[in-house]
Amino acid sequence: MRAVIDLHTHSSVSDGSEPPERIPQLAAAAGCSAVALTDHDNLAGLPAAAVSAQRVGVELVPGCEVSCSASAAGPAAAGARGSMHVLVYFVDDPTSPLGRELEQLRADRAQRNDRLLARLAELEMPLERARVVALAGTEEGVGRPHVARAMVEAGYVADVSEAFDTWLADGRPAYVPKARLAPADVARLARDSGGVAVLAHPLSLELEPAALEQLIGDLADAGFAGIEATYGAYPEQDRARLVRLAREAGLVATGGSDFHGTFKPDLAVGTGHGDLQVPDAVLEELADRRP
Repeated sequence: MRAVIDLHTHSSVSDGSEPPERIPQLAAAAGCSAVALTDHDNLAGLPAAAVSAQRVGVELVPGCEVSCSASAAGPAAAGARGSMHVLVYFVDDPTSPLGRELEQLRADRAQRNDRLLARLAELEMPLERARVVALAGTEEGVGRPHVARAMVEAGYVADVSEAFDTWLADGRPAYVPKARLAPADVARLARDSGGVAVLAHPLSLELEPAALEQLIGDLADAGFAGIEATYGAYPEQDRARLVRLAREAGLVATGGSDFHGTFKPDLAVGTGHGDLQVPDAVLEELADRRP
């Protein structure tokens, strides 16, 4: 049985390889009735994706993905070893409260990219900025995956995975942090913009089970609408546990592939590793949580 919706995809506007208009096409080919475009800190791909979605008969759910500070999520997240991301849905207006905050985050990311390239040069791995921008497609779209690809082209690493694992990931020699919002602030900005907030890939936080359960409860209290339980890269047992935690906290158990195109070639729109099944009812539940 094929998935019917996919609420987590990325395009070349952020760190995916495919243009925004391609996302609805891939969703239609996978049998999806709806797909969310959730580029990092950016709503710019939504107009092109909306036109494409109308042409292929797929509902486009506008959204984005925002990097957050786990330390600002409260005591339950104090032991987090991984990153915290929040998906926002039903927002497409760049002049909304969320849209204006995203603009600030993108400006900070541009500065972070400059510092990252300078750091790589210090590590005797200089890269041409113009080439990194060319790989991203636009100046604004530049992210670490494009830097990683440039590192592969330059012969510094064998592949993108090595670039992250050895140099670019959090805690590695070339890692440069960027500005991150508190999750409660993202939830507030989402509500003020007519949308809802959902915790993305919860296991990426690398929290102990009790701490994760407490965090999910805290996020519910902070105004979150759901958590991403049926995640493309998670095995069935993890998905089932996260669905249970979502229900216990009174949250919607959402799901998506986290499609990035060639940057994550094993994850396909709508089907993830091939077994993703996210029912239409999830989208209806999320819509019911809108302010």
